[in-house]
Order: sequence, then structure tokens, then C-alpha cells
Amino acid sequence: MNTPVQPAAHPKATAIFVCSLGALAGLMFGLDIGVISGAQQFIQKDFGISDSVLEHIVSWMMLGAAAGAVGAGWMSAALGRKKSLLFGSLLFAVASVWCGMAPDVANLLIARLVLGVSIGVLSFTAPMYLAEIAPENVRGAMVSLYQLMITIGIVLAYLSNAAFSYTGNWRWMLGIIAIPGILFFFGVFVLPDSPRWLMMRGRKEEATRVLLKLRGNPEQVKKEEADIAEQLKIPQRGWHMFLENKNFRRSVGLGVVLQIVQQLTGMNVVMYYAPRIFQGMGYNTESQLWFTVIVGLTNVLATFIAIGLVDRWGRKPILYTGFVVMALGLGIVGTMMHLGIHGHGEQIFTVAMLLMFIVGFAMSAGPLIWILCSEVQPIKGRDFGIACSTFTNWIANFVVGATFLTLLNSIGDAATFWLYGSLNVVFLLITIWLVPETKGVTLEQIEHKLMEGKKLRDIGR
Repeated sequence: MNTPVQPAAHPKATAIFVCSLGALAGLMFGLDIGVISGAQQFIQKDFGISDSVLEHIVSWMMLGAAAGAVGAGWMSAALGRKKSLLFGSLLFAVASVWCGMAPDVANLLIARLVLGVSIGVLSFTAPMYLAEIAPENVRGAMVSLYQLMITIGIVLAYLSNAAFSYTGNWRWMLGIIAIPGILFFFGVFVLPDSPRWLMMRGRKEEATRVLLKLRGNPEQVKKEEADIAEQLKIPQRGWHMFLENKNFRRSVGLGVVLQIVQQLTGMNVVMYYAPRIFQGMGYNTESQLWFTVIVGLTNVLATFIAIGLVDRWGRKPILYTGFVVMALGLGIVGTMMHLGIHGHGEQIFTVAMLLMFIVGFAMSAGPLIWILCSEVQPIKGRDFGIACSTFTNWIANFVVGATFLTLLNSIGDAATFWLYGSLNVVFLLITIWLVPETKGVTLEQIEHKLMEGKKLRDIGR
């Protein structure tokens, strides 16, 4: 006879610890963005390659991530969220070492592709795991931790790049990030499996144990288990559910649109090519990399705005604010580049406007898109729905990474920044028309309204 499991002494602290550790998956994503940003100019010089080949080295990671996200949909459903995180972190460490040891461009491209597969698995699994683990009253903040870890990973990589820039050793830049990958791999062993996944696999007793540790209140646990069990009565699942259920197609479509929005804000342009942007402002190599560190720090600090406000203000007010700030920031940067940046004061002002754009992204579209994509999918289709949206994220990411230098060389710096600034105005309108307010609403309530056929913007509060 099984002995009943007692609630944890501090369930809220336990939930925060579990979510914080799970969110470290975002660190892997951020580390890769950061290292390739600083390493690319040294790779280009060492291998003697063109801007076009350099775009491929940057963007092939995103192709691998798209494939990884698709595979992670099956993996997380069949093997569980925890085992998917273990696989992704181990593959990340192996691929990072391969990148650092690549003897030629062909090897570096393949290693970047494999590295992308690992990041695709992690970027699919972690936000979904966090949404399923966290209590609804802090779910937004907990999923925002994933984005915070991305920003911390970026700034750590930027600092590493700046240190290695004096020797130009790009191999150490790319290889050293294997260390946190290995540490995260061992950290995942202490995480519990998702209670929702356990119930999907018929392991109710294990799910109860996890929920008691994370919630503490037996009555709350019974209610949450009843809600999950009710959802699991829906016979449709994954691809079949997508074909047969128009309401599920709507939630998948919303997730796809949101990920396109996030990528086309222009943020990853800045993250991948920050040194090149600062070069266009007239800064030398060392200054470019140290200003890039400031970019990363701004990104980290501004993410705390989202964590602090997302469960108080709500999702939509923060998105409205962010898109306005981003549009203004990029518009002014483009205007300064059009007029010409001549003096030190103009340089500093342009950098300030770029940092304003970064604040707008980090407090809004950066974390909130991941939150919304994990919230709007029904439980029986969550793996499939998030796989579709994450796949879209990486394809859009690939397009951005593979076209930015081409845009700069063809239409010019100013027009490129104006283009991305204009897109943020469009995204403000999309938020008004399509995005629901999900603050304080349980995943089960969101699903119920979705399946009732309510308008997408009305499936939340």
C-alpha cells in the first residue's frame, strides 16, 4: 500500500526553485546568440569568407533549431519534458565543442546545424514545461524566467567575447559554452516530470506527488487534477486534432503569428549583428564588443520589468507599450543613420535609441510571446501546437539572420531600420485584434473558451 505523500513545507519556494532551474534551458539559447555575434568577424577573417557565407554560418543554427523543435514535439510527448531537456542539454555541449574545433567552414556549418537541433529541443520544451509546472497566479513570471535566462546567456557570452577579442580566439568563444551545457544536464536530474504529462501517460499517483510538492494545498491539487482529467477526455490529439478541430487550428495559427511577430521585431538582428551595427556608427572593434556587452546588460535588466509586471498589468498592456517603444527606437536609429552620425554626441544618442528599442523588446515581446504560445494551446494538442509555433520561430529567425547583411548592403542601414520599425507598428495592431489577455486565467479556462468558439482575443479574461 502506497504511503500518502505529504505536501512540501514550502510549496511556493519549491515551485519557484523548479521553475528557475527549468528556465536555465534559455541560457543555452542566449549563449549561442551571444558567442556568434562576437566571433563572426574573427571567423570571417580567419577563413577569408564573404558576408554571404557568414550569414549562412549565423543562420544555419536556426535551420537546425527548426528541425529540433519539430522532433521535440514527438519527444516531449513520448518521453516526457524532463528527458527532452536532458537530451537537448547533452547535445548542446557536444555541438559546442565541435564548433570550437571545426577545421573548416563545412565542419563549422554542420556543427552549427547540430547545435541548432539542441536549441530547438530546449526552446520547445522549456516554456511548455514551465507553463505546466507553475501555479497560474505566477505563471507569467515563471515563464518569463526562460526569456531572462536567454538574456543572461547573451550577456555572459558578450563578456566572454570581449575578453577573447584581444587575442581574436573565436574557437574558445564558441567552445567554452559547452561548460554550462554540461552543468545544466546534471541539474535537470533533480527536476520532477510535468504533472500534466504524467496524467497523460496514466501515472496519476506520480502526478499527485508532484502537485503536492508544488502546490501544497490538497484541495487545490484535487481541483487541478480534476481539470486536467476533464481535458484528457477529449479524444482528439496532435495532427488529427488539427485536422478535425477548427478551434485548435485557430490556437495553432495564433501561436504561429505570434512567433513571426517576435522574430520580425528586429531584436535578433541586433543580437546577432550588434558589432556590425556599432561599426556602422563609427566605433572600432574593441568598442563594438564592449558596447555589445551594454546591449546584453540592458536586455537582462529590462526583462525584470516583464517579470515584475506581467502578472499585475497583464499581457496586452505590456505588449502595447513594447511595440510603441520599439517602433520609436528603430525609427530614430534609422533617421540618425540617414542624416549621418558624425560627432561623439550623435553616436551616443543613436546608441541610446538602440538601447531604448532593446528595453521595449525585453519588457514585452521577448518573454510574453513565449508565455502566450504556451498558454493558448489545449492540453491534448499542446505538444503539436507549441511545436508548430516554435518551428515557425526558428524559420523566421533563419530568415532574419540570413538577410540582414544583404539588406544593409542593398537598401542601406537607414532603410533597414525603418523597415523593422514599421513592422512594429503593424504588430501593435495585430495585438489589438488577435491577442487574448490571459493574466490570472487557468490553462483549463483558456481551453474551455477556445473550444466554445469564442474570438481569440476573448479566450482569456
